[in-house]
Amino acid sequence: MSKAEFAGLISPEALAARLGDANLVVIDIRTAADGGRDVFEAGHIPGAVHSDYAADGWRARIGNAPGMLPSLDHLAALAGRLGIKPHDDVVIVPAGTAATDFAAAARVYWTLKFIGHGQQAILDGGFKGWTADPKRPVERGPAAPKSTSPYPVVAQQQLRSTADATLVAQRSKQASLVDARGPSYFEGREKSAEATRAGHIPGAIQRDYAGAFEPGSGKLKAPGDLEKLFAGVPEGPVVSYCNTGHSAAANWFVLSEVLGRDEVALYDGSMTDWTQDPERPVATGQAA
Repeated sequence: MSKAEFAGLISPEALAARLGDANLVVIDIRTAADGGRDVFEAGHIPGAVHSDYAADGWRARIGNAPGMLPSLDHLAALAGRLGIKPHDDVVIVPAGTAATDFAAAARVYWTLKFIGHGQQAILDGGFKGWTADPKRPVERGPAAPKSTSPYPVVAQQQLRSTADATLVAQRSKQASLVDARGPSYFEGREKSAEATRAGHIPGAIQRDYAGAFEPGSGKLKAPGDLEKLFAGVPEGPVVSYCNTGHSAAANWFVLSEVLGRDEVALYDGSMTDWTQDPERPVATGQAA
């Protein structure tokens, strides 16, 4: 797999063939909800390091919005602490049990791409997929990252949509807004705790991110099925959002990294950030 191709999903077979490579960094992001460091130490991919998606601050609370992009200094230090250098191939390993842990991996992937890292992939099926074949090796015990200096960040601003940019997109209709939440949130029957109003950004297209996954798993559906799911999203720029930039990262990943669309941005603040300003419009009910 060449540098240019090291993106999107990587199969367990392809990762197994790369174990031990000097420029390979495997990051296991299982959180406390998955068992965290305890389950990591009970069994992980050989050579992997652990980074708790929640505790390590891959997302930051800024004001009342809990899912914002952290400061670049924080991300530079975090990537360096995990041993990531600019020319490394990084594999992100979620638990592989549900759509929500894949979304965490997608948010980490997007964040690494945002800071200018060029080569990262998500392990297809996560750790559950790795252990589906008992012949694949599993290592036990703690792991110490080969810590390096802070990552030399070169921010790729086009990957991110701010509240202001999203408002411009909404007013001008020059980008499609894709809402990754389920109908109850989209229609305004339910809202996240930090959002000040329920509903969606007017004009948004609803595409529940859970629909991109094989039922009851953390494994994406086949590309043909994903094409059908997102067929109603017009060509051209897209802004993906949800409540906190978590599930929207999964839709961003599918559109940008699997389906290969250009100009797909993630609005990391999403509805919790959007609704902090009463001037920003919110609609309820089903999509027009």
